[in-house]
Amino acid sequence: MIKKIVGSLLILFTLSGYLNAQAGQANIYKQTINLPMQKVYPALYKALEDARFFVVFEPYISKNIQRFADKWGDDYNRNKLDGIRSMVFCNGWFANKVSNADPDMLALCPLRLGLYEKSGITTVVFARPSVIAEQSKAKPILLQIEAEVIEAIKTAAKSVSQ
Repeated sequence: MIKKIVGSLLILFTLSGYLNAQAGQANIYKQTINLPMQKVYPALYKALEDARFFVVFEPYISKNIQRFADKWGDDYNRNKLDGIRSMVFCNGWFANKVSNADPDMLALCPLRLGLYEKSGITTVVFARPSVIAEQSKAKPILLQIEAEVIEAIKTAAKSVSQ
């Protein structure tokens, strides 16, 4: 009897962990492109701007943290990423709509996404604003923003993969 209870609990905890991992993945949109970042980045920049999301800041994160390699030692770049970049972008019309619905959601403005490269493969990651806005009156507009940003990412991926 005890073995059955322990076995059932073990299955339940394992399943719970799996479901939480799956739910966590829904927080981030992820697109992998089998090309180096130097080819993906310009296409993504263009796709965002074509969708009226204007890039206002472009941190090259891997270059910025590279100077800490000696200080951080074995803890530096343990995933052996070849590059890390970010794009910070905004659309004034959407910012206005969000501020009209729920000014607190301006915490999301400007939006950002990250890119990382490993072994010539680029991954684009975008934190879904609708997850943060789950209880907000701005959720409908944030869902629209999210969909348009994801479409821009897909457009960029398609344009460089042809």
